[in-house]
Amino acid sequence: MKLSIKAAALGAALGAALLLAPLTVRAAEGEIELPKVHFSFDGIFGSFDRASAQRGLQVYKEVCSACHGMHLLSYRNLVDLGLTPEQATAVAASFNITDGPNDEGEMFERPGRLSDRFHNPYPNANAARAANNGALPPDLSVITKAREGGAEYVHAILTGFRDPPPGFAMGDGMHYNAYFPGHQIAMPPILNPDQVTYGDHTPATVDQMARDVATFLTWAAEPELEQRRTMGVKIILFLVVLAGLTYAVKRKVWSDIPH
Repeated sequence: MKLSIKAAALGAALGAALLLAPLTVRAAEGEIELPKVHFSFDGIFGSFDRASAQRGLQVYKEVCSACHGMHLLSYRNLVDLGLTPEQATAVAASFNITDGPNDEGEMFERPGRLSDRFHNPYPNANAARAANNGALPPDLSVITKAREGGAEYVHAILTGFRDPPPGFAMGDGMHYNAYFPGHQIAMPPILNPDQVTYGDHTPATVDQMARDVATFLTWAAEPELEQRRTMGVKIILFLVVLAGLTYAVKRKVWSDIPH
């Protein structure tokens, strides 16, 4: 009985640790301290702000997609973000997808479909490097999981462009960023105030656009985050109740035995 109680308690503690681990690890990692930003999906009870994520999709589509692909995401996934099938179809159709070969054996371009992966702006890595001064723009499908700091890292990079301090030697074609390792990044400042026009009339400040696109990229990397957290909380509650029931049964079974 005691072992059962201990096992249930250990399971509950382990479940809580697994839920909290990503937050703890990300906060402890990295040599550059990132500015703290509150996102709606922070914490074990956090959830995605769908309006912010949809605005982030707009920022990605109108700004980031010129250089960065998201090959792990399909346009049909946007329905899970809250878009209607018609809206997702319109987003897909706004990109030209290379397809083929046709009956003549030639490749051709057509409007995107829901079944297509997100459009890649370059045909291959060499073309991407040639267009970006030798730098390869990373795919953004799981960027918030691949970089220490996650969404805070994305937000920090997008808002971290500064004039280099006196005496700081900048490489050719590089830009100073306060939060990028080494402080030199090939990507120029890509966000400017009112660069996009939000349909819900949210002011398109640089900070707001950075928050929104960081939210969208986090959703893209972890679309199951809300379900996983909900399941984790249910498991912890079940284990807590099980521990209580196990203890109550133990008390009942041993109550007739004299001490």
